[in-house]
Amino acid sequence: MTIKTLASAALFAVLGLGAITAQASSTSLNEASVMQYRYGDKLDVKKVLSVKDDRSNTCGVVNTRMDYLDSQGKPQSVEYRSYATSGCHDN
Repeated sequence: MTIKTLASAALFAVLGLGAITAQASSTSLNEASVMQYRYGDKLDVKKVLSVKDDRSNTCGVVNTRMDYLDSQGKPQSVEYRSYATSGCHDN
């Protein structure tokens, strides 16, 4: 085995691991039961349980998920894009 072959194998292993990590982080909020919000959709929200950003301490557009109870008391989830400002300023 030459150095070139070994370096190529190591590069592909690192790139493969990076792709798996990127896939996991991009789907962290996506679940089958989560509705994707589109502008104008009507939501039946009686009580908000939680609001979570995909990434904390970020400045820019992020995925946000809101878990809530509808008027019948059933838990629901909706995902939408929002602008996070927690990482925009140095405190």
